Amino acid sequence: MAAVGSDRAGPPAILPSYKAVGSREGGVLAAFLSWVHSACPARPTLGIEELCQKREELCRQIQQEEDEKQRLQSEVRQLTEKLARVNENLARKIASRNEFDRTIAETEAAYLKILESSQTLLSVLKREAGNLTKGTASEQKSSGGKEGELMRP
Repeated sequence: MAAVGSDRAGPPAILPSYKAVGSREGGVLAAFLSWVHSACPARPTLGIEELCQKREELCRQIQQEEDEKQRLQSEVRQLTEKLARVNENLARKIASRNEFDRTIAETEAAYLKILESSQTLLSVLKREAGNLTKGTASEQKSSGGKEGELMRP
């Protein structure tokens, strides 16, 4: 390889008009290609240029997909935060509903006890009222129906 272009000085300085996409050297590849092209005028670099173009296109596609990945990761992060907030709100609301259910059940149980007690009290009062009526009627019979006599000593 030393024979090809051995009379030439070496690769030219970095070309300012060409920037290799994704290259940190900022155009070293372009300078090398220019040097090879000038050293070998039979255009062997045509294949290399095509490869460089394909590489540039691939770098562009990679950058687009990396941008899309960042956007999607940001979306996932936002949705994860939103899901956490919804779960917290849901847990609070379920706890409140459970508290309502408990309060309603306790109130219904207390109401049923009051209803039972009032029915029992009503039954007792009716029975006692009947006993009083019977007792008053029998006292009136035994006293002869005179109320005033019961009051005298």
